[in-house]
Amino acid sequence: MPGPFARVIAIICGAAAFSGVAQARDSLGLYGDWGAFRDPLVPRCYAIAMAEPSTLQRDYQPYAAIGTWPKRSARNQVHFRLSRKMADGAPIVLRIGGERIELTGGGGDAWPKGDSDNAAIVAAMRSATRLTVYSRDTKGRRFSNTWQLAGAASAMDAAAIGCARLR
Repeated sequence: MPGPFARVIAIICGAAAFSGVAQARDSLGLYGDWGAFRDPLVPRCYAIAMAEPSTLQRDYQPYAAIGTWPKRSARNQVHFRLSRKMADGAPIVLRIGGERIELTGGGGDAWPKGDSDNAAIVAAMRSATRLTVYSRDTKGRRFSNTWQLAGAASAMDAAAIGCARLR
């Protein structure tokens, strides 16, 4: 497990990856392995964390992000960047607490299939200790990415509050 400084650097790098384009971002706080950020130019706010480290092959740096876009009336939208490019049509399954939720996506990205799954994931993140997403890569190999959830609820709340006035 990396030290606190390494986790902060990883969260900041994940925020840059999630943004796509370098823009002004405000840090809203760091909570465990999770960070909360605000992009007032878009505007949007998000909680983000890097997946647990792994020595296995990775095509991408995996992260989980929960974003809010106030002008689109979109709140708590879950997105996962997985560590490998997935095979076309490969099942993508999230396990959190005792729940199993099928996701949709492609390439290295995964999302809930609908609003009810999105809400169920966000709710479960508030009480579970970790979540894992499983799939198969383009070579047919199973892989998974795991996120610890300590601090996730606080980061999601900070992101929601951070965007409350950005309409």
